[in-house]
Amino acid sequence: MGVTGPSGPVMDRDEVDRALARLGAEHEAIETSLLALQDHAGRRLLEGAELTGTTRERWTAAEASISLLWTYFDAYADALRSARDVRSRRRWPNRDDLVELTELLRGESVTVAGSAAATASAPTMAGTGKLSERFTLVELVERMNELYAQSLDMVVAADAVWSALPARIDLLAAELQRTRQLAHSVGVRPGEHPAGDDLERITRTLTSLREQVVSDPLAFWLPTQGSSAPGGGRPDTTRYDREARALEDVRREIDAVLSVRQDAEARLVKLRDTLSRADRTLAEARSARGEVLAKIAASEVPAVSGPPTALQEQLATAAEYRRHAQWHRLSPLLEALEEKAEDELLRARESLTAVTAPLAVRAELRGRLDAYKAKVARHGFAEDPLLVERYDAARRMLWSAPCDLRVAEQAVLRYQHAAADLLVPKVPGQAGHGGPQDRRGPSRER
Repeated sequence: MGVTGPSGPVMDRDEVDRALARLGAEHEAIETSLLALQDHAGRRLLEGAELTGTTRERWTAAEASISLLWTYFDAYADALRSARDVRSRRRWPNRDDLVELTELLRGESVTVAGSAAATASAPTMAGTGKLSERFTLVELVERMNELYAQSLDMVVAADAVWSALPARIDLLAAELQRTRQLAHSVGVRPGEHPAGDDLERITRTLTSLREQVVSDPLAFWLPTQGSSAPGGGRPDTTRYDREARALEDVRREIDAVLSVRQDAEARLVKLRDTLSRADRTLAEARSARGEVLAKIAASEVPAVSGPPTALQEQLATAAEYRRHAQWHRLSPLLEALEEKAEDELLRARESLTAVTAPLAVRAELRGRLDAYKAKVARHGFAEDPLLVERYDAARRMLWSAPCDLRVAEQAVLRYQHAAADLLVPKVPGQAGHGGPQDRRGPSRER
C-alpha cells in the first residue's frame, strides 16, 4: 500500500502523467465544444432576437449557463496549468511533489467564484446562497458536460424550428398571395364567397404564426421522448399543415370557378337541352296517358306532373350570372342545376314508363298471340276450329278499345293452352297419332 495524503493514496509518477494526459485531452475537447457553441448560428440568432414565452425563459437560463461554462472552463484550465507547473519542476518528482499533484488532480482543488448575476438563472449554484463552489477536476468536467448538453439542446431546438418553419411559412404565404390575386380576378372576394373569407382567415393565421415562430420557436418544438441527444425532437408543424390544407381546398375551389368561366356557355346549353328533353318526355307522357285512358280499360294510370318552373328560374339566374361574369356564384349554381336536371330527366322517363306500361302489356300480349299462331301454323294446326275460335276471341279483345287487359290476358292464355295441347307429342298407339286431330266430333264423319 502506498503512502496516503489528504486526498487518499498518493499517486505515483506514472499515474500523474496519465491523469495529466487525460485531463489535457478533455481540456481540448471542452474548449472545441465551447467555441463551436459560441459560433453556433442558433446561438447568434437567439442573442439578437426579441424572444417571448418559453424561449425567452429558457434562453435566459441558457445564457447564464454558457457564462458559467466559461467560468468553469477557465477554473479548470488554471487548475490544469498549476498541476503541469508542479509536474515540470523535476523529471522525477519527490514525495512532496506527488502529494501536491494528488491534491490538485484528485482533491477539491478547484474553487469557482461567480457573481449573483452570472449564476442566478443557471441550473447550478442558483438558490444555494453561495457565491463560490469547490470541485475536483472530475466533478468539474461532469458539471460542464451537463451544462453544455442543456445549453446545446436549447440552441439546437430553436435553430431547428427557425430553419424549418419560417421558410415554409414564407413559401406558403407567397402561394397564398398568388391565390388571392387569382381569386380576385374571378370574383372570389371576402364577404361575397366562402373561399374569399377563407383566404382572409389563412392570411391572418399565417402572419400570426410566423410572428410566434420567430419570437418563441421552442413553443413549436416536440422533443423526442427518451432521447438524450441534444436537439432530439422535431418542429411542430401542426398549425402550418392545417393552413396548407385549407389553402389547397381554396385552390381547388378557385380551379372550379375557373373551369366554370371556361366552359360556362357549353354547360348552360347542355342544361337547357336536358331540361328540354325532360319537358318533351313529360309532354309525351301526358299524351300517352290520354291514349291509355282511351284504349285500356280497368287500369290505374298515374298522373303526370308538369315541368318544374323552379329549375327554369334557376337556369335564367345562371344565365344572368354568366352575363355579369359572376363566376363565383355561377359555379355552385351550375353544379346544383346539373344534378337536378339529370334527376328531372330521369323522373320524366320513369313517368313515361309508368304511364305507358299498360300499352306495353297489351303489345306483349299481341306479340305472344301472334307468335303462337305462327307456331301452330308451322305444325299444320292453323285451321283447327278450336284454335281459330280462341284466337279470334283474343284478337278482338286486344285490338278493340277500351281493352280490358285482365280479360285479354286470360283469352291469350286459353289460346296458348289449346295450342300446347296440340303441340305436345302423342304416345305411340294413341288414336290419331301422327297427324292432325279433328276435334269437332263424330257428326262430321257422316
